[in-house]
Amino acid sequence: MPDPTPPSAQPVNMPWRQSLIVRLRNYFLAGLLITAPISITLYFAWVVVRYVDNLVASVLPDSYNPNTYLPFAIPGLGIVILTVFLTLVGFFTANFLGRMLVGIGERIVARLPIIRSFYSAIKQIFETVFSKQTQSFREVVLVEFPRKEMWALGLVIGRSADEVQSAAPEELYSVFIPTMSFTSGYLIFLSRTDMHKVDMTVEECLKMVVSGGIVMPPPRVPTA
Repeated sequence: MPDPTPPSAQPVNMPWRQSLIVRLRNYFLAGLLITAPISITLYFAWVVVRYVDNLVASVLPDSYNPNTYLPFAIPGLGIVILTVFLTLVGFFTANFLGRMLVGIGERIVARLPIIRSFYSAIKQIFETVFSKQTQSFREVVLVEFPRKEMWALGLVIGRSADEVQSAAPEELYSVFIPTMSFTSGYLIFLSRTDMHKVDMTVEECLKMVVSGGIVMPPPRVPTA
């Protein structure tokens, strides 16, 4: 019995059309994979450069700003000026007179009730992070957080403060648990027996946390 469905209404099998759609989709995803990281990185760098340029331009007198005399603005000029300024400040404070003036300024700040606590905390953080001898944020560990049998990546800051140690029966270490926002996290105190060292760098740990586990560290090649 012949098929009553007219030929125009019968399904037509066109594998070549489906293959073309799949190829175009793959090409689009490949292009997105290549251009998205570059574009986002360049945009972030441009935002930082513009922010620093505007910040330096707001405090720099017009007579000393080259952009005042040029028909166009030089991008990144603020970063160059800020880098030179910080280098000169470091050079100045490295000698006896600079250290003496810094000491006088710190003694003045130490007399201010609220500012001294804020200044002391910020100074200690910067000294800890930028010190070459410090072991803070150098070790990645796996800890049970926020409850038993639930694990999280943490960064070992160092031995806990004496006030915390005196309240615990064993030696405790400060561990920072980063979150996806990268600017926040949790500070917990654990003993060495409650940590499991992970063969991962701090950069790999932060990439994994911020990406929500999408960016995984490369596999380690076992050494002979």
